[in-house]
Amino acid sequence: MTGPIHVYDRYDEPDQLRDQLRRILRHRAVIALGIVLGLLGGAALAFSRAHTYTSTSEVLVRSTADPFGTVSVAADNQVSMGTEQQIAASAAVAVRAARLMGRADATAATLGKDLRITNRAKSQVLRFEFTARTPGRAARGANAFAEAYLADRKARNEAAVQRAGRSVQQQIKAVQAAKEKDEDEAVDKAVQSELDTLHKRIVEINSRDTVGGDIVRRGEAPARPSGPGWAVLLTLGLASGLALGVLLAWLRSALDSRVRSADEARAALRAPVLGLLPPEPDEDAPLLTVGHQGGDRAETCRALAYRLRRTGLPAGAGRVLVVSPRRGAATEEVAVNLAAAFAECGDEVLLVDADPGTPALTTRLPLLPDDARTPEEASLPEGSRLVDAGAAGRFACCAGGGTGGPAQPGGSAAVHRLLPGPDSRAAVVVTRPLLEHADALAVAQRVDGVLLVAGLDTTRRDDLKRAHELIDCSGATLLGAVLDAGRRRGRLRALLRRRPGRRPEAEPVTPVVELPAQDETLTVSRG
Repeated sequence: MTGPIHVYDRYDEPDQLRDQLRRILRHRAVIALGIVLGLLGGAALAFSRAHTYTSTSEVLVRSTADPFGTVSVAADNQVSMGTEQQIAASAAVAVRAARLMGRADATAATLGKDLRITNRAKSQVLRFEFTARTPGRAARGANAFAEAYLADRKARNEAAVQRAGRSVQQQIKAVQAAKEKDEDEAVDKAVQSELDTLHKRIVEINSRDTVGGDIVRRGEAPARPSGPGWAVLLTLGLASGLALGVLLAWLRSALDSRVRSADEARAALRAPVLGLLPPEPDEDAPLLTVGHQGGDRAETCRALAYRLRRTGLPAGAGRVLVVSPRRGAATEEVAVNLAAAFAECGDEVLLVDADPGTPALTTRLPLLPDDARTPEEASLPEGSRLVDAGAAGRFACCAGGGTGGPAQPGGSAAVHRLLPGPDSRAAVVVTRPLLEHADALAVAQRVDGVLLVAGLDTTRRDDLKRAHELIDCSGATLLGAVLDAGRRRGRLRALLRRRPGRRPEAEPVTPVVELPAQDETLTVSRG
């Protein structure tokens, strides 16, 4: 077995968790948006409930049965509290309550929405909870519904008494009519006894209690609003907003197709990541830094040159094409500093600018006069200039394409004429992006390796996959990738420097071209 063997490591899962947290924390703006939405929701709920008051009144529902009768019935069997609760919430009771509060009958449905009626288990007490904007109105509403319910129940009991009384009166009239027809003394006694019983029944019916309940607790004006306070609602809003923000950040991280880390670039490109350019804090930093000034980006380019020299390129004086999938990566910066790093290692390097869509590199590099050439440098291609790389030495630079004009169809042929042979001077070529023009593939077939420069947070994984397929199909060798973290701080600083009303001509003019317009580069080193 020649491949690496994966050994279970108990620290794998924590590493995955940390990576997932880093992915989520990249979307801080989304998390902040979720927190703001949660706080706004909590504040809106707190504001809507801040002026809401609830008052409570309780009614004891009494049975209409005679408590002193000879046959006793359990209290829970005398009254159906479920039925009484439904009656208390009916429209008829709401209309009575609206009249007691001095409101029109049309507002009865509105009042019913603010009412809540509850009944505890094994209890004959109905609780009326009324919610209103003011404490006084809440108390009046609770008392009005309690009185309206008792009035409705009394009206129902009185109606039942009247029906029962009419029925007994009809029986008395029927018995008296039968007594007049039959004059038998024995029959008269029996009829008289029945009449006495019916009259006693009428007395019992008329003496029946029709009130049906008592108010055991009257509603009072509450001193504080109902529901949770501002602190509780804002805390709940903050927690809900944080959960919403984390969820949205996770969804965006899962659906984001841009390269966010070296692992993602390595998986999409199926090639190693040879370097990671740190963020550049100064937007006006020079294009060539190796040999002139220090910094993390310059040291990264030096380390990249050492790694490429150790790869053992097959063509003797190795030639490496530095190219980007699309415009936007620091391709020119990597190519120029890589050429300076090769020159620092003692190699003779030729930098070829073959991108007709950008200004020539010679206009943005520190050049040496033509009379400074040594005899060995007299054989350089026509139009080439010497670049002063400071402490790193110097290297040659020439244009193999246009100088900022529109794309010319013969660009790749010009590059082929300028490319040295395998046994001569090394070369660095800057050409158009790989996925936007075919010139880069034509150059890739004549070099020893391709170095792909991609921007973090700007390059899509699909672009890296297509770039790998094109390089593989062209027969070139993909050495690896360089990731550029960009110059986000410099852009922000430049944005803050702009003042309203400032004329464009008052701003300093710099020959440095924006990084998003950078292109491919081919670099060759000897050794």
